[in-house]
Amino acid sequence: MASTDVTIGFIGYGNMGQAIAEGLVRAGVVTGQQIMATTPHFDTLKTKTDRIGARAVRTAAEIAQAADIVVVAVKPYQVEEALEPIVEDLAQDNRFVLSIVGGYTHSWYEDVLKANTHLICAVPNTPIAVGKGILVTETTHSLTSDQYRQFTDVFGPIALIEEVSTAQLGIATTVAGCAPAFTAMYMEALADAGVKYGLARGSAYRLAAQMVEGTGALYLATGMNPGAMKDQVTSPGGTTIKGVSALEKAGFRGAVIDAVDAIEGN
Repeated sequence: MASTDVTIGFIGYGNMGQAIAEGLVRAGVVTGQQIMATTPHFDTLKTKTDRIGARAVRTAAEIAQAADIVVVAVKPYQVEEALEPIVEDLAQDNRFVLSIVGGYTHSWYEDVLKANTHLICAVPNTPIAVGKGILVTETTHSLTSDQYRQFTDVFGPIALIEEVSTAQLGIATTVAGCAPAFTAMYMEALADAGVKYGLARGSAYRLAAQMVEGTGALYLATGMNPGAMKDQVTSPGGTTIKGVSALEKAGFRGAVIDAVDAIEGN
């Protein structure tokens, strides 16, 4: 049974839109019938929405007139074209807009939407599909207090909602949105090492995945400094410190920082 009486409409239904919709249904926040979506390719859309029992519709106007929460999930170059015909509907007090378009902030939308539109900008990551996601949200928004409460009620069960200033939105998005790729590479490398020493591939992947999830959960539950978490595992003269030393010699932490620098353009 759904725990929230709300209709959520997606304008654009690519990988991230689907991840959010699937996460909401899987977590029981809404049923599939409470989700609607539109894209220019209706037949393909219908196949995707059928997976969770969501409704495929042909126009953005249908979304804007029926949804309580309108999720803008198109590609950046499509935003203005997608929203221009529906700006009046989006400005109604009984709905708000959630933009998940990377790089587009509240101030940018001020030139596209009506001044009285209720809008919040956020950037999700793919683990939101299984209720373990992040929504990096801009502190600047135009939601009412009741709408913001609804936003957290709907999306809080499937994501950590982390508010940051507009100036920090880019780096927060990099850490939350790009790092799943880095972490997947780390998991793959750990699994390769396990296979090298005789572990079955599936077992190695499961061990690596649970270790990553568990380590993150331990931090979120305790707030313990990651350095202290590392120290808890590294006994003097033990096996773990030998591995830590090898990672340091290979520039592990520096390589991670370099990867973020490459994205941020430094």
